[in-house]
Amino acid sequence: MTALPDPAEIVRFHDEHVADRAWAKSGAARHAEGAWQWIEANHRYNNLLWDEEDLARRNDVPDGAIAANKRAIDGYNQNRNDAIERIDEELLTALGAVKHALGAHLNSETAGSMIDRLSILALKIFHMRAQTERTDATPEHVAACRQKLARLAEQRGDLQGGLGALFADCLAGRATFKVYRQFKMYNDPALNPYLYGGKREG
Repeated sequence: MTALPDPAEIVRFHDEHVADRAWAKSGAARHAEGAWQWIEANHRYNNLLWDEEDLARRNDVPDGAIAANKRAIDGYNQNRNDAIERIDEELLTALGAVKHALGAHLNSETAGSMIDRLSILALKIFHMRAQTERTDATPEHVAACRQKLARLAEQRGDLQGGLGALFADCLAGRATFKVYRQFKMYNDPALNPYLYGGKREG
């Protein structure tokens, strides 16, 4: 039987490492190979992205500090997308021996993209839960955040189930997916005209 990551274990991993606020910056890695190596890397970069996005919204620091945040965001986002592609590569390698049934469908969303969305939902749930525990906010704010938290949990449950269904279909040969390359042009000096000199401001 081809081994694929357990979606429930992915969710537990996401929650555990979101709760450890020092983990993302520590660089400590639990996994060194296979899909899990890139599931972990993807989650790390999503955590780092979240913090940089918050910092980039400050209005009490010099513009240079925000520019530094924006540059970090670009780098983390590139690494995040690279990790998604590597997740898909590893999963498709693991599924390489599966024979596709006649009429097997091509899933428009890749497993790596679904795992990335689960990572982001873990972050949203963690931070929304923190809003429900605030003692300096109005009761209305807390109540609204509790409703949002419930909706986020429902969405994650649906997505976790969808990933499990995709894995089952892939293992049975009923479905497959491709690696969809992102080709982030703005980060590539050969493709961004403001970096290679094809355009100038004004």
